[in-house]
Order: sequence, then C-alpha cells, then structure tokens
Amino acid sequence: MSVKKYVGKVVSTKMQSTIVVAVELPKKHPIYNKLIKNTKRLKAHYDIPVELGAMVEIIETKPYSKQVAFKVAREVKEN
Repeated sequence: MSVKKYVGKVVSTKMQSTIVVAVELPKKHPIYNKLIKNTKRLKAHYDIPVELGAMVEIIETKPYSKQVAFKVAREVKEN
C-alpha cells in the first residue's frame, strides 16, 4: 500500500488546525500530447505553524473529518 504524497502551496489558513493546499497535477492531453495543469485544492491538518504562501509536503492519513484526510509532513524550502 502506497501513501499519497503531494507538494503544494498554502492558499488559506483561516480554519482552526486546518489549511488549504493547492496542488498542481499535470496531465497529458490524450490527442495533442500537451501538458495541462490541473490544480486541486486539498485540506490538510497541521501541528507545526505554517504561513500563507509557503510550500508544504502533505501525506495521506486516516480522515480527521469529512473533508480532511491529509496531514502536513514538512515545510519545503524554496531555492
């Protein structure tokens, strides 16, 4: 069983102990073979302090609530 890991940008921190992370998932068009950017907004639980606009890595866990099934693993340093 593999655990899903995503890296994305923090879009919202207005909820209590929950953040919204925008993850870009590139997909290839079936006919034209061009990469299309799909953005998915995932809700994640956090214990460490996270700022708006930070890049974070989130991993799949057991559900915290109806919509929250990810947890912030670490903050990714940008180069």
